Amino acid sequence: MSVNPELAGRVFPPVAPYLVGREKIREFSRAVFATNPINLDPEAARAAGHADVVAPPTFAVVVQEHTLQQLLAAPDAGIDFSRVVHGDQRFVHHRPIVAGDELTAQLTVASVKSLGGHSMVTCESVMTDAAGEPVVTATSTLVVRGDEG
Repeated sequence: MSVNPELAGRVFPPVAPYLVGREKIREFSRAVFATNPINLDPEAARAAGHADVVAPPTFAVVVQEHTLQQLLAAPDAGIDFSRVVHGDQRFVHHRPIVAGDELTAQLTVASVKSLGGHSMVTCESVMTDAAGEPVVTATSTLVVRGDEG
């Protein structure tokens, strides 16, 4: 089965809100070797003008993953996850993610392209806070390897 080109332009429903926890930010920070005190210490974050610890910029992928699950589970997508390789990842931050944020994300399939027997699916996940204000847009490209042989 190949990737359904009609996925391009599809907008999935928003995922359930994700409450960003202080310990989750600390764990993620340690995992990616983010050593800035604002990522680990609430007092340092407050001294820098933030309400609580600040997530490293790539933390947004934790929330984006929930939106990508919708795409991967779509019966008509034609995406075999065992053939997926992450091709690209970008973030546009409108403000930092901080502990206590309640983020809702919605996925749009920006494009589906075929290249040399492989498919490239580019998706945008727009994340907003509880007030509906934009926080970050995460864009990723999944490369779905074509059949071998």
